[in-house]
Amino acid sequence: MDVRQVAKLAHLEITDEEVALFAPQMDSIVAYVEQLNELDIEDVEPATGGLTKEGAATDAIRDDVPHESLGQKLALEQAPDAHSGHFRVPKVL
Repeated sequence: MDVRQVAKLAHLEITDEEVALFAPQMDSIVAYVEQLNELDIEDVEPATGGLTKEGAATDAIRDDVPHESLGQKLALEQAPDAHSGHFRVPKVL
């Protein structure tokens, strides 16, 4: 797997040290996923997503009708850390 190409597609800058670190990890992930090719799936029906048969409708709990928006003021009213009209959340990266 070409780590530099993946980084380029993700618009990430990557150092030579990071390439050396991530290349074996990505190879390991790809090898793990490729194990799926070894499964015998001859008698397995294809799934088309969800838990319903292809083309079947799902039961809706309520009618899908548009409703009035909460609006910014009401939406932020009980926010623990609203700032300048936005939700402020803890940094995760």
